[in-house]
Amino acid sequence: MKNGKATKTRISRAALALFVEKGVAETTVRDIAAAADVAEGTLYRHFTGKDELAWELYATNFAAFAGELDRRQREKDKLAGKLGVMVQHFCTFFDQDPVLFSYLLLAQHDFLKRVPPDMPNPVDLVHQVIWRAMASGELHPGDAAAAAAMVLGIVLQSAVFKIYGRITTSLSSLSDTLTSACLRVLKAED
Repeated sequence: MKNGKATKTRISRAALALFVEKGVAETTVRDIAAAADVAEGTLYRHFTGKDELAWELYATNFAAFAGELDRRQREKDKLAGKLGVMVQHFCTFFDQDPVLFSYLLLAQHDFLKRVPPDMPNPVDLVHQVIWRAMASGELHPGDAAAAAAMVLGIVLQSAVFKIYGRITTSLSSLSDTLTSACLRVLKAED
């Protein structure tokens, strides 16, 4: 008896690598099947097609990442601690699985519009943490969405530089520096 879960995982990992390398639109079912060393029909036993596979990879991992970010930030009381553990998780996640992180980062332009309002996601989580800090007086009142965009920009642009080889150290080694930059842009105390 074949292990369907292992096959589905192999297909998913092959698809992730191809989606990051070639893009979703340029990757074919034949490419994925060949990279996973399965027949095209096997892929269709696990997914209705490439588009469903791409969305499932995005939605499942995006929500899981948000859930872990949320769990970590809830362990801290103050904004500096919350941002610190969230930035550290972004960096560690990148260092541990750069292909998956790259996919989530690069595919967001195609898939963010499909994310339902009730689906946990890192963008909303960072926005909520900043909004709560503003509401509690920990941060000066302002545009929480713009502040979240700036914080995410610091972290995600660093990941883009890592993807393209402009940053050569691990992102985890830059976590404290990135957190301090986020706090400075928010004009918060570290």
